[in-house]
Amino acid sequence: MHTFFRATLCVLTLLAAATSPFAPAQQVIPLAPADQAPAYPELHYFSKAWNTEVVSNVTQPSLTVYAPPASQRNGTAVVICPGGGYMALSITSEGVDVARYLNARGVTAFVLKYHLMHTGTDATTEFVELYKDHPRFMQRVAEVEPLAVADALGAVTYVKQHAAEWGIQPERVGIMGFSAGGAITTEVGYHYTAASRPAFVAPIYPGHPLHEAAVPADAPPLFVAAASDDSLGLAPQSVALYSQWLAAHKTAELHLYAKGGHGFGMKHQGLPTDHWIDRFADWLGQQGFLPAR
Repeated sequence: MHTFFRATLCVLTLLAAATSPFAPAQQVIPLAPADQAPAYPELHYFSKAWNTEVVSNVTQPSLTVYAPPASQRNGTAVVICPGGGYMALSITSEGVDVARYLNARGVTAFVLKYHLMHTGTDATTEFVELYKDHPRFMQRVAEVEPLAVADALGAVTYVKQHAAEWGIQPERVGIMGFSAGGAITTEVGYHYTAASRPAFVAPIYPGHPLHEAAVPADAPPLFVAAASDDSLGLAPQSVALYSQWLAAHKTAELHLYAKGGHGFGMKHQGLPTDHWIDRFADWLGQQGFLPAR
């Protein structure tokens, strides 16, 4: 694992917590850096630019737990990493709504809020402007991405270590993410340790990881979905990731839709991308993580 990720993980301490602002959840578990107070307040608001609820200015990462009733749990769990260009989190379409879908199928979900760039009152409009200066944008990403990846690795580790508390099997804890969260998910697929190895990785229209590496010898199964008309031009990254897993003789599945754009998440657009999550559930079943339907 990258030495910086390992060092960052060592300073994570796990605390206890309270509530979610967007939907009922059983528990919030902060993954807070030791000896570090928030430098600026975390914001939760509706973004007109993205037409959805978002979170910005995350300095204290956390997991929000969404668990199905105990009688319906099947032992599988997923850490969900919403996207947002490392400047915000599309917390509903790429987080809570995904968790609810998985809960209905007996999967326990953990929505991860990971470290983000420091932004002002509306990170989503700032993203549009900063992304126009792509070199500067990538410079800012390079500053925060290692922290975000460490958050994700720490999240998988925590869920596996505490699996019995939620009726989860440690060997059935996977990770998925969208856009920037997809890049983070990919990094986890490259840089895990024995303690943080996910059972599966599912990057959805992922960005390019900054620390790409060889596919590990024990790489978990991979599921990828994206749209060819992705407005950020990220479709080739999904193809490359799928091809890399295949070249390493690892299990992989790719769904590349003609239309859908970027950030389709759980949105309903009257397109085949509306059903990517059903294909993901089919794949989970084929891999043995959901009961056969």
